[in-house]
Amino acid sequence: MTKKSKAACARNLDCDAIHKALANPMRRQILAWLKDPEVHFPGQEHPFDLGVCAGQIDDRCGLSQSTVSVHLSTLQKADLIVPRKVGQWIFYKRNETVIQDFLDAINGDL
Repeated sequence: MTKKSKAACARNLDCDAIHKALANPMRRQILAWLKDPEVHFPGQEHPFDLGVCAGQIDDRCGLSQSTVSVHLSTLQKADLIVPRKVGQWIFYKRNETVIQDFLDAINGDL
């Protein structure tokens, strides 16, 4: 990482949290699924502008609910996804602004 991109990370993003979140293949997979939710979560009954229901993500991952919850929490702490509570459900969307800022930082474009 260049000196300029390191400064950008320190100033705008929690790059350590982002790197930690991206170090796990399942978390990268969740981010990839959330990029095109209509394709990966066709059974969701709620509109995708809310995000994807945590239960749908649980089902798609094929892991225990508690394990998926930890993955979602890690992505949320890194600000890579944003939760939205609707009634009893929590929906998740990618935080495209943070993702793009991180890509710009690691590419030295800031």
